[in-house]
Amino acid sequence: MNKLQKDGRKYLKIAQGNLEASLQMLEDDRYCIDISNQILATIALLKKANSNIIKNHLEHCVMEAFNTDDEQLKKEKIEEVELLLK
Repeated sequence: MNKLQKDGRKYLKIAQGNLEASLQMLEDDRYCIDISNQILATIALLKKANSNIIKNHLEHCVMEAFNTDDEQLKKEKIEEVELLLK
């Protein structure tokens, strides 16, 4: 596991804890704005994790594909990235 993957995993673990805290806050009938802030923090962590995963994909999977002569593989990688951008 490289640094991008390790960081992505770390962000996901923290987000998991935040999500569990959000659920507990909801069950404890805590102040709505506090719950919302916790959810927004979770979303931010998920975005950071996703960014790391995508960057890792581009730096490794896509670069490896473009260092080959396999035109079909290159096309597949382009299509994968296009789907992420929609």
